[in-house]
Amino acid sequence: PGTRDAPMQCFIKRNKKNSTFFLYLGLTQELTDDGKFLLAARRCRRGLHKEYAITINSDGLFHGSQSCVGNLKSNFTGTKFTIRDWQPPYEGAKAFSSRSGRWFGNKHRCPLVSTGDVEVGEVSYKYSLLRPRGPRRMSCSVQCPVLKGTAVDPQDGKRLSNSIPSSLVLNSKVPSWHEHLQCWCLNFHGRVMVASVKNFQLIAPVEPGEPSDETVVLQFGKIDDDVFTMDYRQPLSAFQAFAICLSNFGTKLA
Repeated sequence: PGTRDAPMQCFIKRNKKNSTFFLYLGLTQELTDDGKFLLAARRCRRGLHKEYAITINSDGLFHGSQSCVGNLKSNFTGTKFTIRDWQPPYEGAKAFSSRSGRWFGNKHRCPLVSTGDVEVGEVSYKYSLLRPRGPRRMSCSVQCPVLKGTAVDPQDGKRLSNSIPSSLVLNSKVPSWHEHLQCWCLNFHGRVMVASVKNFQLIAPVEPGEPSDETVVLQFGKIDDDVFTMDYRQPLSAFQAFAICLSNFGTKLA
């Protein structure tokens, strides 16, 4: 998971020609720098559905690749997306091919393969009939480990594998209407440069009677034709935040 006190500042680069997306961790305060590569994804069509294969290797952009860590799949209307996370691999799992193993000395080693994928989240988009040209409304529910502090702390890292997942619900923050500019506005604190229907901020809903807390857990915005910022914080991970943002490219809502 990301840090608790400050968001992890990342950016996504899109290649429209081959429908690929690359996630980088920003290393400076600039909106885009060389960055550190984190994840990659490729979009493909499977019948009436869109599917994104998410990998940790920019060269293995296909479903079933050894570097694939999960995927994102839409329904046929493009308003609902399912996030699936590949289970940790182990040597006893069945490989895709009998020739995929290698010999080391007199021992045959099988590659680490996944045991299958598990649904870990869902993203939904709603269309408003009263305001057809208004901002998108989105909500998501993801499985996150229950942790205190930040995940970068050594003690939290040791507890990560034993933590119990809980469901985190996030809703899009409602923008305010700017009379002078005649548009819907959100405060991205200088991290977004271009107005776009894709720009959004996600916050956790507040229970009745609890104090208002509009801490932005995930924000996404356009800064160039094919470059977007992605800032996330605990309890979301980079994989979960990336998958949620990918759904924004795949929805059919204008």
